[in-house]
Amino acid sequence: MLKIALDGDIATLTIDRPDKRNAMCDQLVNEIDAFFSNPPEQAKVAILTGTGGHFCSGLDLEEHTARSGEDTLYHSRHWHSVMDKIQFGRLPVVSAMYGAVIGGGLEIAAATHVRIAEPSTMFQLPEGRRGIFVGGGATVRVGRILGADRMTEMMLTGRKYSADEGLALGLCHYSVGEGESMALARELAGKIARNAPMSNYLMMNAISRIDDMSKADGLFAESLCAALSVTTPDAAEGLRAFLDKRAPRFR
Repeated sequence: MLKIALDGDIATLTIDRPDKRNAMCDQLVNEIDAFFSNPPEQAKVAILTGTGGHFCSGLDLEEHTARSGEDTLYHSRHWHSVMDKIQFGRLPVVSAMYGAVIGGGLEIAAATHVRIAEPSTMFQLPEGRRGIFVGGGATVRVGRILGADRMTEMMLTGRKYSADEGLALGLCHYSVGEGESMALARELAGKIARNAPMSNYLMMNAISRIDDMSKADGLFAESLCAALSVTTPDAAEGLRAFLDKRAPRFR
């Protein structure tokens, strides 16, 4: 269900349930969990994509109908845990998206750090039409991107956003031509992989948390991150490379 390919320091994860438009079942969530809980040591960046013309169409509703309210609560909290591992893990994650980025698919995408959309991409949160509510972190992650007011409207009306609309709103960072998302994903992943690992880690783990803090607390946390980063060998290498007018060679 989750195909994993390692090419040098870039891991490519492909959600592979084309007959279900790559809908998320428990097994697939657990496979994503297993990867981000213990990523390959040589990997510095991950690319997440789909197959069969779609990124991910959300929760597999055939599984959802069999859950009690109590089980749904625990299931939602498990999703939160997995999404946190994506957003706050060791690896920056680039999403190469096309087709359906719906419901849980949008929740997964919003947990990644760089999002690329092709013209076929359709962003939607259709839970209201199913009589349910988001449970994989959308109220926090998608709500942070869109704002509570626009997300409420999106869910109430079942509104769909295209790649270009998503770009304007922040649901994606790049809008590219058909079939171009993976090429750009690999290019950007290569750039990210050449950064200092601790710098990448701090950017992924500190910035969104600082956004939740008061101004004074955020500034103090920023100072701690700055202090930690300069203690690494990579900081010394970065300075030497700048003075030598060459590209740095980080760990």
